[in-house]
Amino acid sequence: MNSAITKNSSSEVSMGLMLMFFSVLVSPLIDIFSKLAITTIPSAEITAARFAIQALCMLPIVIWRKKLTDSSWRQSLFHAIRGAIITISMISFVTTLKYMAVADAIAIFFVEPIILTILSSLFLGETIGWRRYTACGVGFFGAILVIQPSFQEVGYVALLPVVSAVCIAISAMMNRALAQREDPWVMQFHMGLWGLLFCGVLLFFARGSGSDVFEPIMPTMIGLVWLLGVGVTAAIASILGVYAYRSAPASTLAPLQYFEIVSATIFAWLVFGDFPDAIKWLGILIIIASGLYIIWRERRFASKPVSDTSEATRAP
Repeated sequence: MNSAITKNSSSEVSMGLMLMFFSVLVSPLIDIFSKLAITTIPSAEITAARFAIQALCMLPIVIWRKKLTDSSWRQSLFHAIRGAIITISMISFVTTLKYMAVADAIAIFFVEPIILTILSSLFLGETIGWRRYTACGVGFFGAILVIQPSFQEVGYVALLPVVSAVCIAISAMMNRALAQREDPWVMQFHMGLWGLLFCGVLLFFARGSGSDVFEPIMPTMIGLVWLLGVGVTAAIASILGVYAYRSAPASTLAPLQYFEIVSATIFAWLVFGDFPDAIKWLGILIIIASGLYIIWRERRFASKPVSDTSEATRAP
């Protein structure tokens, strides 16, 4: 009996890790398309397009699964709060891309897994061992080496990825709470719907303001292509992420997100020609080593018998 429970637990955690890995491979493409679009399109409009396309991608599936009207008023309020948080996060990060390289912005953003790990321990009751805390710290050090941030060059803009990171960490905790009792497709549909509503309000009141963040414009044909790319890749990455959090604890998945800086660096090099120097490659190797250690440690912990309470009550 115990062996069956352990096997199921180990299988679910492994599935969550795999889904998160694919999610972080796809996620940088959102930022690549956003950076291509930000040269002519304001941040809020890019974010609105992302939410609109994401909601449209989810709608047929939600209707087919007969889940469109499942949410209660309480859940709808939860979705509204989550949508507002995500809207702040996305506008902050997209604005950053106008002034910073994709890899640099993402690497600063990578205080998020550390924030998420701590918040998960405080509010979700997930036990975090010193090994995972150490791995988070090592991974963050690798991220610092990758970007070599210079706040003197970009000023306050360098703080926007931190704002985005805090918002995403809070949203990830809400995902974890919602995913246990609500369909992931419905979750993503409502996030897109509420996010689009909030962006629409901002764009409406910003007309004529001259703001390069909020004032709406009519995109060119190539701009529409970039916006479509943002929305489609966001929809794919979001669903993968939700199913990952449904299968494994947030604190387990958080360090794995460091792999996003690796794929972001590769995509940024291919599209924008930003080739990492030796220090950045060192940082990438550190990030990979940290993530692989987390995966190995989690699988080792998941394979232990449930009856062994001395181990089962401690995080790996």
